[in-house]
Amino acid sequence: MLRQTLIRRRIYAMRDFLRSETSSGFILLLSGALALAVANSPWAPAYRGTLETTIVGLSVLHWINDGLMALFFVMVGLEIKRELLVGHLQSKSARILPSVAALGGMAVPALVYVALNWHEPVGLHGWAIPAATDIAFSLGVLSLFGSRVPVSLKVFLTALAIIDDLGAIIIIALFYTSKLSLLMLGLAAVVLALLAALNLAGVRRLWPYLLLGVALWFFTLKSGVHATVAGVLLALMIPLHGKTGQPDDSASPLQRLQQSLHPWSAYLVLPVFGFANSGISLTGVSWQSFFAPVPLGIAAGLFIGKQIGVFGGAWLVITLGLARRPARTSWLQIYGVALVCGIGFTMSLFIGLLAFKGRPDLEDAMKLGVLAGSMLSIMAGAAVFALSGRPPSGVRSEVDRQREAGQVVQPLVGADQPPERGVLVAHVEGGDAKSLGAVDQPMDREIDQAQEPEPRRGRQH
Repeated sequence: MLRQTLIRRRIYAMRDFLRSETSSGFILLLSGALALAVANSPWAPAYRGTLETTIVGLSVLHWINDGLMALFFVMVGLEIKRELLVGHLQSKSARILPSVAALGGMAVPALVYVALNWHEPVGLHGWAIPAATDIAFSLGVLSLFGSRVPVSLKVFLTALAIIDDLGAIIIIALFYTSKLSLLMLGLAAVVLALLAALNLAGVRRLWPYLLLGVALWFFTLKSGVHATVAGVLLALMIPLHGKTGQPDDSASPLQRLQQSLHPWSAYLVLPVFGFANSGISLTGVSWQSFFAPVPLGIAAGLFIGKQIGVFGGAWLVITLGLARRPARTSWLQIYGVALVCGIGFTMSLFIGLLAFKGRPDLEDAMKLGVLAGSMLSIMAGAAVFALSGRPPSGVRSEVDRQREAGQVVQPLVGADQPPERGVLVAHVEGGDAKSLGAVDQPMDREIDQAQEPEPRRGRQH
């Protein structure tokens, strides 16, 4: 009996770990560290040889970067659509703060990079590398500090990262495409029109969308536009509403696809991508290597440019009265988020591979810069949040309250909700509580929204 109890506890602990934001970021970091170790070991020739092996006309590395990563971008597209239509970004006022912060967090790092690579014509092609933010890592770092980080701050970072991803997709489509094939581009447009027709016709089954999505990916790949753009376009065509006409309906095609793809994206696609692209040979690498224009521009853009752009953008709109500071947050905590946004890892590596395709020397330099800038941002962000303390009279979830009381945490599930969804309750001043609504994000997202306390109301479900 005792043994069964211990086994059950270990299973629950593993389940909770896999459902947290920390887990995907940790596994991604582990895959990158493993790649570095393998690339500098006797297995290095086998590692590189495997990645260069050709399968059906493409190398294994290309299948990972153009094929597997398309699934990741489907997830990104689903998240963008949901947030814009029914999530944190559905209202104009809610978009102002994360939008301006995200734009600043993209523009300033790019300018920093350009300033340091102005006399490097080939190096300038990588101007967009430090503009990206890795949402898995950034949310993972925040989650490590638990109740020290207000819920509203996680909402702010999530919205900011989503807008950042949208910007990265636009950059990839506009600036990192090869010569276009009008025939293949036309065929891709036809497939996209068929997907739109399915959506307008009210088709709720997923298999027709996925079948056409494969065709869209193939034609996009052959057109010269990067194939991962097809993943985003497919996601935008997936219906949001289920049979009841509500986005939270368990029959919602978007919700079903998002929940199905999430574990594959978090625990297969991203770790495989990290392992395939983080293997840098450190032979001959010295401290001077980090001060070459490309790695220095990327590292400085991520670590310095991001914090200036994100924090400056947030400070500007809040000071001008265009938006309110996230509930129960301090300026120091917002600065911490700005630092954490410098974790570019996945998206920065992806854009860097597009920017310096066919230049192994610059690819390795790019990877050094991404790793250096991301690690500096992780350490600095962690230090700021360690010093910031807990939020004053902060908004806490019921889960946090139970954990602090030493209680076993169980999801609050309603009769009409799937098991991974629930209702989180925030405690407000005066001892009353109000519902923050049902969680409508993947199971590793803690909350749906956080607002300033309203006049006392009873608990709502």
